[in-house]
Amino acid sequence: SLAPWAQAQQYPSHPIRLIIPWPPGGITDVISRGLGIQLTESLGQQVIPDNRPGAAGTLGVGIAAKSNADGYTLLMTDVPSHAISASLYTKLTYHPQKDIEPVALPSQSPLVLVVKSKSGIKTTAQLIEYAKKHPEFSFASSGPGSITHLPGERFTRLTGIKPLHVPYKGGGPATAALVGGEAGMYFSCISAAIPHIKSGRLTLLGITLPQRSPLYPDTPTLAESFPGFVMGCNPGFFAPAGVPPKILDRIYAEVMKAVAQPRMKELLVANSSEAAPYSRAQFKDYVAAEMRAWSEVVRAANLKVD
Repeated sequence: SLAPWAQAQQYPSHPIRLIIPWPPGGITDVISRGLGIQLTESLGQQVIPDNRPGAAGTLGVGIAAKSNADGYTLLMTDVPSHAISASLYTKLTYHPQKDIEPVALPSQSPLVLVVKSKSGIKTTAQLIEYAKKHPEFSFASSGPGSITHLPGERFTRLTGIKPLHVPYKGGGPATAALVGGEAGMYFSCISAAIPHIKSGRLTLLGITLPQRSPLYPDTPTLAESFPGFVMGCNPGFFAPAGVPPKILDRIYAEVMKAVAQPRMKELLVANSSEAAPYSRAQFKDYVAAEMRAWSEVVRAANLKVD
């Protein structure tokens, strides 16, 4: 039948909804909105961001999974959270691999371990020492099973500290809680932490890159103390399963073209992100690899959410 081919030829003929399963203000939201503007220009149709936060990102992903597979509902969520929820949640309304198709990875950026500057903690070693002496010490996250929660679990297991986990409804609220002194430490997506590091409200202790960042050459990587402690806030473009391949190829090409534009490059640099040079097949492999890696962390931490 020529119908899907004809649809792909005319795509897009009306506005596209871009579901963001997180509250406004986090890295995924910021990059989604920047891309939305760029794609609206290049596709000649409005790309409308639609924040659907809840259940550590799984609410919005579920809405996308159940949408028509016609390319008019897309999803932008960070790969680690998507991968973590695959093994963390026992009752998802969708199958993370069968119902959601990876399309493109526009950018990648690290996590940073931060504490409130007033705490006086200047190094990871001091943090560990402090947490061992203060049983009330806690760590914030953007929600149970989120990209900011599991690194905290992994860190506490590696260091033997036992802080209380305090989940918030997204990266914005978690960062605010740390700045306000409600929590002791936080693995933040770097973009959310930068303004507070620059203003002196938060102290940067470590970064989850394979090697030190040229932006913060004096900040040790966590891998220097804990080999293999490398991860990032990598927001990816996804679609409901079954979207015609021609449409997916078009979206992939437009996303990759968009991140190469000066305005998007500036936005990425401002958020300590860089464009990810993945083909569609490589992105798919990366998502599958993340699902395997995080399922081991979830298993080791003995975490399950109904």
